[in-house]
Amino acid sequence: MSERAETIKDFARMGFDHLGRATKELKPEQLDWRSCSEANTVRWILTHVTNMTQVYIPRVLKGEMSYWPNGWPKDYVGNSSYSLEKILGDLERGEADTMRNLEGLTDASLEEEIDFWGKRKRGQALMMLVSEIHHHEGQVAAILGLEKRMKGAQKA
Repeated sequence: MSERAETIKDFARMGFDHLGRATKELKPEQLDWRSCSEANTVRWILTHVTNMTQVYIPRVLKGEMSYWPNGWPKDYVGNSSYSLEKILGDLERGEADTMRNLEGLTDASLEEEIDFWGKRKRGQALMMLVSEIHHHEGQVAAILGLEKRMKGAQKA
């Protein structure tokens, strides 16, 4: 694995670690809480990140933007029928898949141009997706912190 690929993998590891800490004490009743009607829920965010690990990161790695994994549901993101246990289990598998799939990257493969929301190098596309893990971890932490403060304020 190239040094650049190792950096992407380290950045992904950090994002998944932060997301794991943010969801460590997550309760099922918190999955669908929202501060206002326009806000994303924790459910939507976690299923979105998991979908990225199962669909979008593999698309970038394969260079096939139409790739869809066999058996992966088209309605996964935000699906209200999924339990917290299922979502976190899927996220854990997505993390393991992502970390394993990043292993074989070379500098040459990172420099290859792919069509991912426009022409860009594979390495750039991967960094965009890994940055999303960090971005959404921050959203989860903010939602849960806001929920705690708002519910605490209601009891006072």
